[in-house]
Amino acid sequence: MNRWRFQFVIACLVLVFGSVVTRAAYLQIIQPERLIKEGDNRTVRVKKSSVQRGMIMDRNGNELAVSVPVQTIWADPKRVLEYPEFETDVRWKALAKVLQMSEQALLARITNNHDKRFIYLKRKTNPVVADYVQQLRIPGVRLREESKRYYPAGEITAHVVGFTNIDGQGIEGIELRHNEWMTGTPGKRKVIKDAKGREIEIIEEQKGSEPQDITLTIDQRIQSVVYQELKKAVQTFEAASGSAIVVDIETAEVLAMVNSPSFNPNNRTNVPVHRFRNRAITDTFEPGSTMKPLSVINALEYGSYGTLDLVDTSPGYMRLGGRRVSDPRNRGLLSLADVLKYSSNMGSTKLALSTPKESFLGLFYDMGLVDSSGIDLVGESTGLFNDRRRWSDSEIASLSFGYGISVTAAQLARMYTTLGAGGISRPLSIIKTDVEKPSERIISQDVAYNVLNMMESVVSEDGSGKNAIVRGYRVAGKTGTSQKATAGGYGHDYVNTFAGVGPVSDPKVAVVVVINDPKGDYYYGGETAAPTFGKIMQETLRMLNVAPDAAGDKKIQLADIRQKHEDVN
Repeated sequence: MNRWRFQFVIACLVLVFGSVVTRAAYLQIIQPERLIKEGDNRTVRVKKSSVQRGMIMDRNGNELAVSVPVQTIWADPKRVLEYPEFETDVRWKALAKVLQMSEQALLARITNNHDKRFIYLKRKTNPVVADYVQQLRIPGVRLREESKRYYPAGEITAHVVGFTNIDGQGIEGIELRHNEWMTGTPGKRKVIKDAKGREIEIIEEQKGSEPQDITLTIDQRIQSVVYQELKKAVQTFEAASGSAIVVDIETAEVLAMVNSPSFNPNNRTNVPVHRFRNRAITDTFEPGSTMKPLSVINALEYGSYGTLDLVDTSPGYMRLGGRRVSDPRNRGLLSLADVLKYSSNMGSTKLALSTPKESFLGLFYDMGLVDSSGIDLVGESTGLFNDRRRWSDSEIASLSFGYGISVTAAQLARMYTTLGAGGISRPLSIIKTDVEKPSERIISQDVAYNVLNMMESVVSEDGSGKNAIVRGYRVAGKTGTSQKATAGGYGHDYVNTFAGVGPVSDPKVAVVVVINDPKGDYYYGGETAAPTFGKIMQETLRMLNVAPDAAGDKKIQLADIRQKHEDVN
């Protein structure tokens, strides 16, 4: 009997030992990866270095977007539920109060995620809340450092800079367009730790890429002035919206780009989505009489009219293909300058029809009115231009005074920048770079400066743009008033524009102002957009320290202007 028991015990021991050996052999030989993985889970850790998003600055180094460190509150539900007094602990009531939620909702989030080891309770909270939560010392509730995007200029640069989502990814403006450039990648270190959490060996180390800062061409000083003036105009004239752009003529760099109404990118709660749209590059409109300088340029370039020739606008109206083209009254013979000064539809039509249609239409392409402005922001529109085979005389007439084509404020700014640059076209830019821009001469310098001198008469005491006069400076510009298209024709809503350059003797900046759908008695560009243009131009020239040029002899000879530019070039 004893021998049988002995044999049974031996058999059991052999069976147990065999099982252990078999299991060990299985783990070591057949499936070693699992054992290694289990060991690594307990000892190997991967550490990531924190990377702050790159900054966005204006041309003078002023910060427009920065990342600041903040704390995020999170919880480990498994760890929380291990605590025996979880539901009766008064600290949860205090936590719920500081997180601005009910205690029941907070406890429900924990219990509903009982199988998880990580859930967010509050993303990117302020330091006061974070310190309070840390002092509560609730088991399973922790803090982790993240970064939050902050925009010092607020709504002044909101449409240009854009904003990021809660995970730090750009979703509008510069933040979206250059998201990858500013993001960078964190470095990684794979290490082995002992049971006490001490680092004992570095297995692998991988360096990350540094985030890059971005410098804009925007001048924050000018941007602020433009924002204040545009906002004031939109409120004064009870307009639906407004846009304004200021461009450096020599470099085609955008010094300011503003829309109103704007929004605060630091707090976008309850902000309608349409407020996020950068109307200066997305919204198109028929530019109206701001296109009339093209009729003059085309006639001078082709040679059908000279600078001293007169245009017969009698009897003040005519019919083209069953459509009527007219001026408010019969102005008779007009000089080319007077065609612009009095914004004559008859004059611009006759100038446009004095050349082959291909010549006039080609100018719209050369001026960049049917292409991107070059700003290169997400959502930019290229306008609307019907590239048809045949154009009737009435369609050419409409085109000559700004109907039948839709452009953005940015495209219009590029056209007037080209005119101010003596006929040299460059794409607009909003990112500061040392790379030289492509440039192309599209109209002769003589024609460009002759037309500028003609447009100066618009901004005079008896011109249609008299409200745009800038004391001490010679300014050239053009008003524009267009009715909004509706189903079956045009309605009673207007878009007012004023575009121009200054100073005429040595053009430095081009400014475009668009007032969309003003209410009340003032609905012409000369009454709404022109005075806003004048204030913006005055402050911009002052900030750029541009010397006044209207003192003494008002008219500086064209030869002197041309010679000055030739000396510079």
